Amino acid sequence: MNRTRFAPSPTGPLHLGHAFAALTAARLADPGQFLLRIEDIDRSRCRPEYEAMITEDLHWLGLGWPLPVMRQSERLPAYQAALDRLAGLGLTYPCECRRADIRAALSAPQEGVTPVIGPDGPVYPGTCRHRSMDQAGPEDAIRLNMARALDHLRSDGIAFADEGIATSQHLSALDMIEGIGDVVLARRGMGTSYHLSVVVDDAAQGITLVTRGKDLLASTYIHVLLQRLLELPVPRYHHHRLIRDDAGKRLAKRDDARALRLYREQGMPAAEMRQLLGF
Repeated sequence: MNRTRFAPSPTGPLHLGHAFAALTAARLADPGQFLLRIEDIDRSRCRPEYEAMITEDLHWLGLGWPLPVMRQSERLPAYQAALDRLAGLGLTYPCECRRADIRAALSAPQEGVTPVIGPDGPVYPGTCRHRSMDQAGPEDAIRLNMARALDHLRSDGIAFADEGIATSQHLSALDMIEGIGDVVLARRGMGTSYHLSVVVDDAAQGITLVTRGKDLLASTYIHVLLQRLLELPVPRYHHHRLIRDDAGKRLAKRDDARALRLYREQGMPAAEMRQLLGF
């Protein structure tokens, strides 16, 4: 049985790429097993009007889902429990570095050397790795010690089968450490991060097939690692193609010209939109 989900953040209008992602998840779900989840942990950017627009756009596309809808803003205790478990294993540490600090640390040792870019940007250089969790303050982020995490699992890397690309994906321990690094599990002021919350929520909702764009392939290695550390079920994964603009660039929420609401307002029938996206 396939249980899938579409989990948008209400920080802007849905565009064509979101519609393709939602329709893909719904197509691959068994009847009644497509869920909507609202990823609203960033309270500074999330807006109720965007959430309402998301619901309207998805209904316009012909999609429905069981109620109530899960909202990440209501699940902070669950994320804290997962953080506490990882901390109890000695796999986390507090980080006081800001983005400017990270840029400075990466450029100082070897000026002119291009930093390695991971799923979340430049790979963290480990400045705060010496700190222990009893030193954590309210302004600290919480990071995963990638090397310790892999050692805890006695793992030489992370692997998973990809049903969208139709091949097995594998990343060695060295590539996990050097190419992904010590990812943030809880951002300052939020109590969690995308990587942690999506893993905890997929398990809570019994998601068996995670559908997402190919641009999130690197993040999936992090999620499979966290699932194994937290002893959660590892769902199957399906990475699908991306919808791009005329220049070949992946669509983002700032691309308002591709917003679904504009197509709706211009009178496009939903069936025409589905056909445009290949459904």
